[in-house]
Amino acid sequence: MSHNDLQPAFKIAEVVAGLRLAREDWRRSQHRTREPGGRELPSSEVLAEILRQLRGILFPMRLGPPDLRQRSEDFYIGYTLDQALNALLPQVKLELGHTLRYAHLSPHEIELRSHQIVQAFAVELPVIRRLLDSDVLAAYRGDPAAHSVDEVLLCYPGVLAVTYHRIAHVLYLLGASLLARMIAEIAHGQTGIDIHPGAAIGPGFFIDHGTGVVIGETAVIGRNVRLYQAVTLGAKSFPTDGDGQLKKGLPRHPRVEDDVVIYAGATILGQVTVGQGSTIGGNVWLTHSVAPGSHISQAHTRENGELLDA
Repeated sequence: MSHNDLQPAFKIAEVVAGLRLAREDWRRSQHRTREPGGRELPSSEVLAEILRQLRGILFPMRLGPPDLRQRSEDFYIGYTLDQALNALLPQVKLELGHTLRYAHLSPHEIELRSHQIVQAFAVELPVIRRLLDSDVLAAYRGDPAAHSVDEVLLCYPGVLAVTYHRIAHVLYLLGASLLARMIAEIAHGQTGIDIHPGAAIGPGFFIDHGTGVVIGETAVIGRNVRLYQAVTLGAKSFPTDGDGQLKKGLPRHPRVEDDVVIYAGATILGQVTVGQGSTIGGNVWLTHSVAPGSHISQAHTRENGELLDA
């Protein structure tokens, strides 16, 4: 008896048939009965490579290729940008073809809309760079352990997460919300920081340490805000319609005004406002708005200098 005769039979054909049946049942239940074709959804692997290219485009001398010289920056950026945008275009087309499959758009209309999104995204890259400059400076100025802005850009997970968010947020606003969410999840997997691409975040934003931070879809964050690890800006409740289904897109997350600091482990829930210049202490659970200049801790609450009961 040979060694191969002792190998177990894995019933491959039976497994393949079972998986095919499961796919067919799912497609029928989701009314996906069109003719079979190629891939229907964007690729996380392709997006990860586009993000690598975009980081190099935004910060060529620090995140670009190791042999790059300043005299060839523009050439590198132009060449890499052309590659990145031409890789992004089919991913946008895949998303629109999938999400708009019941809108009866022609292939030409999807092609045109995809080009418009990618072109508008490209135009926003200088704006993204300037926002990220403010974020890097905020991180350097806000952390006494930071020795340089270069260290911040190269090493800080909060800066990486915010870089991806700035990119994702533009795509989200332009109508490529699935791609934006996929980018956010790439950042989440790499940093442990979960920022929904719909969140609106002002300049000078710094997440220190970062692990466990959660920022919801409809959160609005002002200028020069600093968060520490395990902060949650979440929803308090989830309204439903008459059929008991969750209503999508309603404002349900906090508004954090300018110059606010929120320390580690704080949880702020619901459509509440944290007033300008306030400080929220560690592990605070907050479900009501607080006035500008407030200092909230577990032990007591101080608003405009007045001590209130906890």
